[in-house]
Amino acid sequence: MSQKPKVVITHWIHPEVIDYLNPYCELILNQTKETLSREEVINRTKDAQGLMVFMPDHIDVKFLEACPNLKVISGALRGYDNFDVEACTKRNIWFTIVPDLLAAPTAELTIGLLIVLARRMVEGDRLIRSGNFQGWKPQLYSTGLLNKTLGIIGMGKLGKALAKRLVGFDMTLLYNDKIPLTTQQEKDWKISRTSLEELLQKSDYVVLMVPLVPDTYHLINENSLKMMKPQSFLINPCRGSVVDETAIAAAIKLGHLAGYAADVFEMEDWAIANRPQRINQTLLTDINHTFFTPHLGSAINDVRRDIALEAAKNIIQGLTEKMPQGAINKLS
Repeated sequence: MSQKPKVVITHWIHPEVIDYLNPYCELILNQTKETLSREEVINRTKDAQGLMVFMPDHIDVKFLEACPNLKVISGALRGYDNFDVEACTKRNIWFTIVPDLLAAPTAELTIGLLIVLARRMVEGDRLIRSGNFQGWKPQLYSTGLLNKTLGIIGMGKLGKALAKRLVGFDMTLLYNDKIPLTTQQEKDWKISRTSLEELLQKSDYVVLMVPLVPDTYHLINENSLKMMKPQSFLINPCRGSVVDETAIAAAIKLGHLAGYAADVFEMEDWAIANRPQRINQTLLTDINHTFFTPHLGSAINDVRRDIALEAAKNIIQGLTEKMPQGAINKLS
């Protein structure tokens, strides 16, 4: 009887996923809710054939050199900027992602970030909890969303999912992307394509929906922030390093930017050599102009289960010499 291939799972997964993999693999699990150190992940993976990775993981040449038996690395994720896919390909290792399950929940969270920021809801909650609220007063007036202009930068799956959900908000919707929507999509979603500069100048709310690639690193920086409409808001649910957090903090302090909401942070992007080690402190302490969530984009129980199941299927396919459905590289 042949020995089962060894597969390492770096983070907690649902029991259904374990049950799916058990007949095929010897599983090395981390069923805590904590992230293992890089050294511990390498130690567990050094003689493994399969590996399931998550957002906090980082795969580079040194990692692969220490784990020479790997045949497939399966990401339970969509964005893969923390992983050296080219290095995997050179070592004949499949690298896979789950491309289709994260857009809807991320768009849903984005709506939450938008409304909380636009309606000053955190300040309102804090006032209630202070014990000083004694009834209605003319206070905490906000800009609201009705009849305002919102610009989406990036119209891939995330951008499309957001545009669909914004149709009923009675806003003017703009988007910027190299690839235009179809005429029917623009009509159905009541959205118009424009240049990045015009989008920044006209939008009361700017939402970032782009992947982290060389062209989008610090896309929002000191110069692009100056282009933005005074007292506009910025929402970032895509990748931390698409923005320069220090420049955002400065723009808020100057009063040019009215607020910033984010689900992602520069410190998370391990592949960026000079990434900050922590979230900008000025942003953290400015509780009246910022609102943050801890990378909850796809954090819906059923969605995360299904993402891990898709990643598990990719592992099984990769271990049986088939091209995994979610593979983003080609092996010779």
